[in-house]
This record gives sequence, C-alpha cells and structure tokens, in this order.
Amino acid sequence: MKIHFYCLGLLAALFCLPASAADLSRSAVQQHLVKADKSHPAKLRRKDLRGVDLSGLDFRNADLWGSDLRNANLSNSDLSGLNLDLTVMTKVNLSGANLSNTSIFGVHMGGANLSKSNLTGSRFIANLDRSNLSHANLSHANWGVDMKNQPMGLMRVSLNNVDLSGADLSDANLNRALMRHANLSGSILKNTVLFGADLSGANLTDADLSGADLSETKLEDADFTGANVAGTRFGGIKDKSVLKGLISSKNLEAAIFD
Repeated sequence: MKIHFYCLGLLAALFCLPASAADLSRSAVQQHLVKADKSHPAKLRRKDLRGVDLSGLDFRNADLWGSDLRNANLSNSDLSGLNLDLTVMTKVNLSGANLSNTSIFGVHMGGANLSKSNLTGSRFIANLDRSNLSHANLSHANWGVDMKNQPMGLMRVSLNNVDLSGADLSDANLNRALMRHANLSGSILKNTVLFGADLSGANLTDADLSGADLSETKLEDADFTGANVAGTRFGGIKDKSVLKGLISSKNLEAAIFD
C-alpha cells in the first residue's frame, strides 16, 4: 500500500512531541552552541523550539534532528550540512539562511520563508506548499524522487503554490516534483531536470529554461510567455500550440519536441 507524503508530516509531529526539557530560550541555545564541536554536537535533538528567535546563529555543530521549529526565526542562520530529517518547520523563517548540502526528509514546511536562502546541493523530500523561496539559490539541489528508495510508496517534494520567482534552480534535480501553480517567473532553470513533474498552472514567464528537461511533465495552463526555451526538451509534446504562451517564448526554434 502506498503511503502518501503528507502522512510523513504526522510521523514528524509524533517525533517532535515536547521532550523532557522545557522550551529553550535563545540564550540557552547559544550556551549549547558555544560548547559544541564536530565531535560533541549541541544536543538539540527533539527539542521544542517553537517561536524562538534563533536568527543569525551558527548551527553547524548542532544536532537538530526531529526538533520542533514551527514559527521559529532562523533567518540568516547557518544550518549547512545538517541532517534536519523529521523536524517540524511549518511557517519557519529561514530567509537568508545557509542550508547548503542540508538533508530535509519527511518534513512539513508549509508556509515557510526561505527567500534568498542558500540551498545549493541540498536534499529535500518535504512539503513546502505555499512557501516563499523567491530569489533562493537551489543550484545543484537534489529535490527529485529516488525511485530506488521508495519503501513507503512514492515520496516527493511538494512545491504547490510556492513563490520561486527569481530563484536559481540551475542544474537542480526536481524530477516528479509537485509544482502546481508555482510562481517561477524570472527564475533560472538552466539544465534543470523536471522529468515527470507537475507544473500545471505554473507561471514560467521570462524564466530561463535553456537545456531543461520537461519530458513527461504536466504543463496544462503553465505560462511560457517570454521564457527562454533554447534546448528545452518537451518530451511527449507534439503540438506546440497547446502550451500557453509558448508562441511568445524566446528561441522556440531551438527547443526539442519528441
């Protein structure tokens, strides 16, 4: 039986029930961090940090696995290289944060603010519906489905109604991602893998899709007005007229239809 992705949010919530320790204040978290190193990370696992102002802090030597970060302020913080699997991050503020090479699996991040964040090389299988990722850097990020690792049915990143305007997604893997009604206007999608993704109703106006793979991608009502489609692969599309705004796109003659 397939278990839908959103069920993982329930699992995450169970993991994140308040631990024996009370909520930690910013100063208490700082005390944990100042004593930590790679061999002895700050013990913040499964801690309840809801609503705490943690902006600008360096968490590279912290263990935040399974913690509750709902509504927490982590803007401009450094979380690079961390394992944040099974955390709860609904409406968390990660604007300007460094999340490069970070793993986030089975996490609910609906309504999160990741604008201008660094997500290069990150690995996300999370629900980010209605989040703000405008001007974020997702280059070389791996947010696609790993078909060899689906023990509980198809699990994939959900980016429905997400603001990705002006974001850099070059060379990112977003195969089979859910991106219905996502705002990708002015975004950079050079060589991005979107194989089998759902971009129904997405706004791709003025986006750079050069070299992107849109094979078997759902594109109903997606708007390509002004987009650069040089070398873009539209696998499975025979009639160009069915794609909204494609006739007004740039370098249409260099797009690949097969």
